[in-house]
Amino acid sequence: MPLIDPVLLKERLAALAGRFDVDALDSCDSTSSELLRRAAQGTPPGTVIVADTQLAGRGRRGRSWLSAAGDSLTFSLLWRLPPGRIPGGLSLAVGVALAKALNHLGATGIRLKWPNDILLAEADGFAKLAGILVELASDRRGTQACIGIGLNLRAPAGELPQQVAGLDQALAIVPDRHVVLAGILTALAEVLDQFATHGFTAVKADWLSWHAWQDRPVQLLADGEPAQSGICRGVDDDGALLLETSAGLARILAGDLSLRAA
Repeated sequence: MPLIDPVLLKERLAALAGRFDVDALDSCDSTSSELLRRAAQGTPPGTVIVADTQLAGRGRRGRSWLSAAGDSLTFSLLWRLPPGRIPGGLSLAVGVALAKALNHLGATGIRLKWPNDILLAEADGFAKLAGILVELASDRRGTQACIGIGLNLRAPAGELPQQVAGLDQALAIVPDRHVVLAGILTALAEVLDQFATHGFTAVKADWLSWHAWQDRPVQLLADGEPAQSGICRGVDDDGALLLETSAGLARILAGDLSLRAA
């Protein structure tokens, strides 16, 4: 039986329970892949796929996202963009929702990294706590977003290409996973409603308040491209990264850039 019980989750969502249709799986290739397959068959917005184990979880730039039963919370939400709403900054808005939810649970040291990482501040820098992958699909009714989230409840074991952390390092006691998931879905409902009406500008100030690299020297690395160095000046109203360089203020839109401290 999956670790998430939709009935228990519905109780914790209370008045918001009707906005989400949650299906809990023991395992799947990827919650986003499974959700996109269902979306192609007409599953409605608000559908959530949560899995204890992902066999082929996906991250940004083609990276894999490993998830082990009990050690992580991995799920995907289908959300439809209102007609005319440009999705610029959507992954950043989702990051704000995740930061708000974790902060509400009492987590400390939460930071955001452009364009889609949640970090935990540590004595020697930052460690990745969660990742977001937003995939867009269009049909005759408009554009819908598959919002995939992977949150470490405990840090993965073994050698990894970057520092990683678990929620147990930010909280004295990690709540029941139903409480964690309900808190994230509640925050997502609030932030996505704001995004639907006003776009990323509605939560831009919140994103900047959690920004890990605000006004700090950084390097932007892209595959096959020279590194760009400068001072990170946050983001604009469309979610583009602003990098102050010797040539002036550069507006970075490409999502395959990797941000590192200079």
